Amino acid sequence: MTMTQSAEPKSKLLTFEEYLAYDDGTDTQYELVDGELVEMPPEAPENSELARFLLFELAKHVSLTLLTHKDIEIETIGRRARCRLPDLMVHTEESYTALAGATRGTITRDMPPPALVIEIVSPGSTNRARDYRHKRTEYAARGISEYWIVDPETRQVTVCKWVDGQYEDAIFSGGHRIESEVIPSFDLTIDRLFAMGR
Repeated sequence: MTMTQSAEPKSKLLTFEEYLAYDDGTDTQYELVDGELVEMPPEAPENSELARFLLFELAKHVSLTLLTHKDIEIETIGRRARCRLPDLMVHTEESYTALAGATRGTITRDMPPPALVIEIVSPGSTNRARDYRHKRTEYAARGISEYWIVDPETRQVTVCKWVDGQYEDAIFSGGHRIESEVIPSFDLTIDRLFAMGR
């Protein structure tokens, strides 16, 4: 995702409850970062293709009901209110059940975390810092078992595995397959991912 300017003036910080109630009458997607609305513009075409390809690959190993593609957000922990919209997510049975009957697809901090979140890195130092540093810390604080950082620029995938309250990283590239404890049968190689199956 490419980050743009905050949609709200810096002086107006939202609580999480105000964010959930926010409606500007458009279909613009936002993330909440330290109380500020940050507009999330459309993905770059390559990132969208990667996300779709990964979704189909994941569906070979995980029930479709447990997979989401940019439609479930996660309340994370920060200095002020934060809510992230991952590119892809794999629910646990518990996180899926917690959303039953909800009027909005938001996993709040009092709900069980999903099993896996995936972010596809957009170009630019701000986007790289967000995915490699900020979201990594936020997702670890939520106790999400795995966080995959898919990086088209370096053509590698970093699998962050939650161990004793923090992430330990494994980096995969070339002909190596993505090794996941959440989805042990996942057998996609990095080369095939970035060739998108071709």
